[in-house]
Amino acid sequence: MSGDSDCTRTSPSAGSPSDTEFAPARPKYVCSLSPDLVTKAREELQEKPEWRLRDVQALRDMVCKDYPSLGTCLDDAFLLRFLRARKFDYDRALQLLVNYHSCRRSWPEVFSNLRPSAIKPVLESGFVTVLPHRDPEGRHVVCIRPDRWSPSQYPITENIRAIYLTLEKLIQSEETQVNGIVILADYKGVSLSKASHFGPFVAKKVIGILQDGFPIRIKAVNIINEPRIFKGIFAIIKPFLKEKIANRFFLHGCDLNSLHQNIPPMILPEEYGGTAGKLDISAWNELLLASEEDFLHDFSQLVLPCESSPQEMLVSGDAEEKQCDDSLRGMKAQLYYCY
Repeated sequence: MSGDSDCTRTSPSAGSPSDTEFAPARPKYVCSLSPDLVTKAREELQEKPEWRLRDVQALRDMVCKDYPSLGTCLDDAFLLRFLRARKFDYDRALQLLVNYHSCRRSWPEVFSNLRPSAIKPVLESGFVTVLPHRDPEGRHVVCIRPDRWSPSQYPITENIRAIYLTLEKLIQSEETQVNGIVILADYKGVSLSKASHFGPFVAKKVIGILQDGFPIRIKAVNIINEPRIFKGIFAIIKPFLKEKIANRFFLHGCDLNSLHQNIPPMILPEEYGGTAGKLDISAWNELLLASEEDFLHDFSQLVLPCESSPQEMLVSGDAEEKQCDDSLRGMKAQLYYCY
């Protein structure tokens, strides 16, 4: 993800040789996709290998022209994530890139000091992990277990930080960029007190990031062991979901056979009726924590400058809070009813 954020120095079409004399060379992109994934990317994402670098350069030129102060990485591999996430639609990929940075600037509680070691307690709790095996479609399964979180120990934003860093690590893989991911959320033991922390303001922020502010393809969200209280949680979430994403939510209750129709037992841990052994969070934690230096380097370049124009920003936090006031007032009553 590393790269030079100064468009006037990194764009090949800008400046004279003296302008770029001291600019670091941009890493040369080397495709790591298998022949099957190259074919899949062509069919599903409109990615043509023979035009790939031309498309990346087109997006780079658009960033330099329209958002010269965005402060983004301009490496081929980094920009390619956004093109794949938006099926090589230049305009939509550019908007996703702008949103990516806007989300980071507008929620400092989540994005300040964001590195694996800073969320070590969340990782050790097992709140979020990635199963060791991909599903038959080549997708990683991100497992989220809210019952592992104790609100008295740290705020809900720490959980969001852990999920975000997990996604950042996963999206480094070109295979994941093409195949997407699957989410498995186990709501066993989620109480009213925990649910009340996930209000409309937080819900809108999180969903805004996942839908419009991060270059990842979420192919399915499987919910299991959801209590009655989840009806209230989902009622908060659903208004912010696009129809396509809402249709990818699957509520299985306690029916593991239903879950196995979406995620095969061979890749699931014993806790979910699978045959892949006990759920082990240590391997993923070690992998993420070992990436500390990468995150420190990468994220140091992904900060919007204070003078960013309003056109570059999403709805401000104050506006979002105002929009959510009515929902927030009715949230607790709705949750109590469902509980």
